[in-house]
Amino acid sequence: MSLEPVKIGLISVSDRASTGVYEDKGIPALKDWLASALQNPITFATRLIADEQPVIESALIDLCDIERCDLVLTTGGTGPARRDVTPEATLAIAHKAMPGFGEQMRQISLNFVPTAILSRQVAVIRGNALVINLPGQPKSIKETLEGLHDADGKATVHGIFAAVPYCVDLIGGPYIETVATVCKGFRPKSAVRQPSTI
Repeated sequence: MSLEPVKIGLISVSDRASTGVYEDKGIPALKDWLASALQNPITFATRLIADEQPVIESALIDLCDIERCDLVLTTGGTGPARRDVTPEATLAIAHKAMPGFGEQMRQISLNFVPTAILSRQVAVIRGNALVINLPGQPKSIKETLEGLHDADGKATVHGIFAAVPYCVDLIGGPYIETVATVCKGFRPKSAVRQPSTI
């Protein structure tokens, strides 16, 4: 089976990184993780923007409606600080909310820090795109996407990306194949086209 191409939008929300005060680490971390986790050919569309709700909304709409991304991942701007407005912008452009993603991200992060309850990440669907807010730190991004594993590599807490391929199926996107050693995507047996070989 030939693997379908996937278009992924990446948005890093940071006042300081967007003005060059420091180097953005969110987009490179996401690109690296996705390249290691997906078997499909990937095209990226990236945006590095300030913590301004209208700007975030505009970038999300552009990536979903104009760029026609299948998946849009944001990083940054999800805490309780005054200028953290990524969740508000995401909900404002949503057609459907997907609360389970945010619940699971906080559950994963609570294994490391009690302040995980301050995170306000959300996930939504807009048209044929799944949009997910991720944490701002590369280490936390990896943990929430992959989940937690024991010494033998068995998942003890599932990462959110395990549910992404099937969700993308259901909203009319491409059939995403993951690299099982990084993050095994889950589908009901009736939805599996071909077992992954990696």
